[in-house]
Amino acid sequence: MGATRVETKDFGSQIPYAEPPWLCGLPSPYIRDSHRKLQRAMRDWVEKTGKKSSRLPQDLYKACAEAGILMPMAAGATIPQEWRNSYPIMGDIEASEWDGFHDFIIHDEMTRVGGIGIPNGLIGGLTLCIPALKKHGKGAAIDRMIGEALSGPEAGSDVQGITTTAVLSADGTQYTVNGQKKWITGGTYAKYFLTLTRTADQGFTLLVIPKDSTVTVRPMEMCGSACAGTAFVEFDDTVVPVTNRVGEQGGGLACVMSNFNHERLFISFQAMRCARMCLEDAISHAITRETFGQELASHAVVRHKLANMAREVEALHSWIETLVYQLGNLNERDSIARLAGQTAQLKAHSGIVLERVVSQGIQLMGGLGLTRGGRGERLERIWRDVKAITIPGGSEDILLDLSIRRAIRGLTSPTEPRKSAKI
Repeated sequence: MGATRVETKDFGSQIPYAEPPWLCGLPSPYIRDSHRKLQRAMRDWVEKTGKKSSRLPQDLYKACAEAGILMPMAAGATIPQEWRNSYPIMGDIEASEWDGFHDFIIHDEMTRVGGIGIPNGLIGGLTLCIPALKKHGKGAAIDRMIGEALSGPEAGSDVQGITTTAVLSADGTQYTVNGQKKWITGGTYAKYFLTLTRTADQGFTLLVIPKDSTVTVRPMEMCGSACAGTAFVEFDDTVVPVTNRVGEQGGGLACVMSNFNHERLFISFQAMRCARMCLEDAISHAITRETFGQELASHAVVRHKLANMAREVEALHSWIETLVYQLGNLNERDSIARLAGQTAQLKAHSGIVLERVVSQGIQLMGGLGLTRGGRGERLERIWRDVKAITIPGGSEDILLDLSIRRAIRGLTSPTEPRKSAKI
């Protein structure tokens, strides 16, 4: 077997570990020309369009739709047949070529704006809502909402709260919804809310609720991810046609759970790029900052700190690539059965890595890392955003427990006596 030719041309940052290995010219078994083409197109678009803001610019969502970013992000690893040729795709990538690594790249590059606020405001609702609508929704009303969401800021999400009630009318044509929801991603911008409700059968039913005069939306002041448009929403006798139901009556929880792998994976993508940015800025600071007549990087203790940050970042990237490949080569049923635990574990681990890396990066940069603006700006912003990575999609404790429970399920039988180990 001949040696693999190594691409020597560099792209992006020249700081070590600031880019994925394949983007630095190293061979990869996963990356094809279409992935490189997408990365270059996304990098160029983000560099020209991305801007610092505490609120999502009104024209940015439409710009994303026209550039071919929204539909692929909503689709995930596979673009549905009926969406092909209906929406643009960034980089003019063929829909038939699209896979999980394209999905990884588009999230990775979008996060380079310097945090997760703008990406979550743009595509948080899409990524959480549209897969469930596409998979379980039926009828012209649902199709219309999907079309609107892929071209404008229409979708908000809350798949956690379950106290909101939905009462079906006697004639079976509409629901009356009452209750409150918190922490709805994109809620400030949304015209529709994908909402898990409690119905009379004590089950959970998923509804798409249009925003009208009976729906009150209040922005929530969050410590980070300001552009995500997180909102508090109240429904007061809100009437929802039965055609807006997603899936069957009482089947809402299954609809929500079917998207957990996708949700947790894209959060891991965001954490990955945030960690790289923290490491990039820490290394850049260490090789230029002088103390007592010497560069910071000349001190072994500083290099050791950077090395530990780098090994965690590179290990996380490799794990993400492995899981993306595995998910892409299993059908949906098998990926949920066999990889839901690993995906939960990856999401938890990505948050753990990001917390450590941003903390160490700020420690190295000192006061600069605590300052809004200047060389430490990205670390300061990511420090505020980090809990918006570790908590949504399942907290670390819950996900790690879930991963092990799934791993050991069925390994022991309660009817068989346990055998003691002999020494």
